[in-house]
Amino acid sequence: MGKIVIDPITRIEGHLKVETVVDGGEVKEARCSGMLFRGFEKILEGRDPRDAQLITERICGVCNHCHTTAAALGLDSAFGIADRIPENGRVMRNLTMGLHQIQDHILHFYHLAALDYVDVTKVATYEGNDRILNSIRAFISRGQLAPFVPRYEGDYRFSPEVDRELVSHYVQALEMRRKGHEATAILAGKLPHACAVTPGGMTEVPTIDKISTLLARVKEIQEFVSDVYVPDVIKVAENYGDYFEIGRGCGNFLTYGLFDLDGKDPDYTTRARLFKQGSASTDLRHQPLDLDQINEWIKYSWYEGDTAGLHPLDGETLPNPHKEGGYSWIKAPRYRGDVYEVGPLARITVGYAAGDPAIKGLVQSVLNHFEASPEVLFSVLGRHAARALCALHTANSLQDWLLELKPDQPAYIDYSIPEEGTGVGIVDAARGALGHWIVIKDRKIGKYQCVVPTTWNASPMDGQGTPGPIEQALLGTRVRDEQNPFEIVRIVRSFDPCIACAVHLLDHRGRELRKYIIS
Repeated sequence: MGKIVIDPITRIEGHLKVETVVDGGEVKEARCSGMLFRGFEKILEGRDPRDAQLITERICGVCNHCHTTAAALGLDSAFGIADRIPENGRVMRNLTMGLHQIQDHILHFYHLAALDYVDVTKVATYEGNDRILNSIRAFISRGQLAPFVPRYEGDYRFSPEVDRELVSHYVQALEMRRKGHEATAILAGKLPHACAVTPGGMTEVPTIDKISTLLARVKEIQEFVSDVYVPDVIKVAENYGDYFEIGRGCGNFLTYGLFDLDGKDPDYTTRARLFKQGSASTDLRHQPLDLDQINEWIKYSWYEGDTAGLHPLDGETLPNPHKEGGYSWIKAPRYRGDVYEVGPLARITVGYAAGDPAIKGLVQSVLNHFEASPEVLFSVLGRHAARALCALHTANSLQDWLLELKPDQPAYIDYSIPEEGTGVGIVDAARGALGHWIVIKDRKIGKYQCVVPTTWNASPMDGQGTPGPIEQALLGTRVRDEQNPFEIVRIVRSFDPCIACAVHLLDHRGRELRKYIIS
């Protein structure tokens, strides 16, 4: 029996430590530790509520637009205008979130996860006229392999030809991400950290020129997703079929839904969305969403306070880095008292369980290709397939949303800040369920709490000692080579962790941590 400690896990956002106990080549114990120490929720206290969407989107440079959207929805709710947003505002929020998430999914597969399966060094033997491959070969010949190394060795299965094709797509994906950012900025002002999303709608006004420009970009992005991204995920699945049996996880799935199809329902838990809200398990039975059933535990997190699970509106952020038994800065959210996975697999599973015909059609096309049952979805490859299907379903909706825009019509309504109020904004970020809770007192922020996707997925044990979703996905995994634990990093990266989002902590006692002088 021995330990495998990977600290940090690379090719994710932020600093995540994974510690496993391996006996006879099998993972018997697993712990995920969020090692970042940072702060946002305390920063917001006492500020103007309208600062929320501008500050919370700085939580992360990758999934920033999801935070600003969740914050704006929360402010709409607190201001009592959630059912009054103009149609242009609703549609533009969908478009900017959709374009942002597609490029985020592309980022995860090609630039973070695919390098676990693709051997870039095979480009060194390339002989041909492809400009991209020749450029990479020139770097390799000079010993310049970053960012493709360091890496684990020993389990690359593609032929040299397929490896080279996927490396070429890696570079093309950088270009598609750029186009996605540019398209989002046309309506959102800029990206990252958009400035046009605001309570009341959007400050930008759609014009014929902007719609025409976006139509061309949307078509190019949609073609890349359908003709390159989805087929490449299938290539990985065809060559690494054993990963349909690895990384199953907790078997419970939660989603807040995504992309409002009608903005007239003030209750986000029942509002019509492209991706439906709710929960499901591997039995594929859909249950409606109930936000009152969410609690966060801190027994094994480096925080002081009530060790019982508390709702986000009741929880506190009181740091204690020396807490006995603690091993993570991430709290442990639970739903209905149980462990739930969030993310693309949750969106697809809940949509499938709810009988959504578009989701069922997309899923069935993949299952038919592999002559498999839905059971294979609950795995490492299932998460990658679900993420690609989410990107495809979103991409297929972008053109219709663009054509719903009413040129030169407003996308914003005015509002007043209440003396007191409570609001919640819920969306699904690329990585899963994202909720922002706000309490307003004296027209200022009295409390702000974010429960983000990686808080769910990378959570430590809860008060009952039940491991979090990634920890459960690691348990029972067979590790063939303890010096090259491919299996562990592939499982972890299939969740697309974002530790910057998962930890929001501030040392607010007035102690100066460090001073910088910028000239």
